Amino acid sequence: MTQAPPRPRGGRSRNRARLRTLGTAGLFLLPALTGLVFLRLVPSVEAVTSAVTNRLGEFSLTNFTYLFGDPAFLGSLKVTLLFSLVINPFQIAVALFLAVLLTRHIPLVGLWRTLVLLPIAIPQTVSAIVWGVLFRPDGPLNGLLGTLGIPAVPWLVSPDTALMSIVILCSWVGVGYWMTFLVAGIHEIPRSLYEASDLDGAGGWKQFVHITLPGIRRPLLFVLVADTVANFLVFAPVRILTQGGPEGSTNLIMNFIFERAYTLADTGSSAAATVVLVSIVIVVVAAQFRLLPGRD
Repeated sequence: MTQAPPRPRGGRSRNRARLRTLGTAGLFLLPALTGLVFLRLVPSVEAVTSAVTNRLGEFSLTNFTYLFGDPAFLGSLKVTLLFSLVINPFQIAVALFLAVLLTRHIPLVGLWRTLVLLPIAIPQTVSAIVWGVLFRPDGPLNGLLGTLGIPAVPWLVSPDTALMSIVILCSWVGVGYWMTFLVAGIHEIPRSLYEASDLDGAGGWKQFVHITLPGIRRPLLFVLVADTVANFLVFAPVRILTQGGPEGSTNLIMNFIFERAYTLADTGSSAAATVVLVSIVIVVVAAQFRLLPGRD
């Protein structure tokens, strides 16, 4: 009876090398995974648990019932939706305009890109403080309007203009950031397409519609989704400048959640509001992915 040949040891060596590689990768990933678990997953589970339980720890939807019967929450939800409907198309339109403009051969294009990107390097709290000075009734903006013969604008002190002031501030911070993704997308479009369209006599508008827009559909979709999520989570400018006023006109849902959790110590309602906010964001983002072309 013939004896089976011995199994080569190369397979064991490869398995050991693979295990060592996985172990090394795991050690490098451990800090990030630890942060993900304790700073993201654990608070998310606690928020959902607090939202669907009562003070006795029993399953209950009382927090949601109370929340949707609270005029303050409904008002903050309405203000947040209005804010998103105004700021999202405005920011994307301005970012797209600047991206197209600053990818053309214009003088000092590098300087203009730097100036547009500069607000990204400034913390949002610092930007809010600076704009708070600009928006003062006796501040530089109204002084400039006065020299042009335009009446002073009650930027942050009137319910009619306070939310638009927050839109201006957040757009000043965010437009340059979103522009960078669109600039990168435009640079990926083959220049031969524009050269061929020039030979065919196509103007700038036709090139934009038939070449630029189809060519940047993926970065444009990313910007739309990311911008939507970011604007649903706006908090610092509102908290620093208006605290949700005047008359609740800037009481975005993140400010509502903060006040319920840290001012009124109502953790159940704040957790339920957080769950509602996350659910709205998921639905809106899913609808954007479904309705917009270019998802391939």
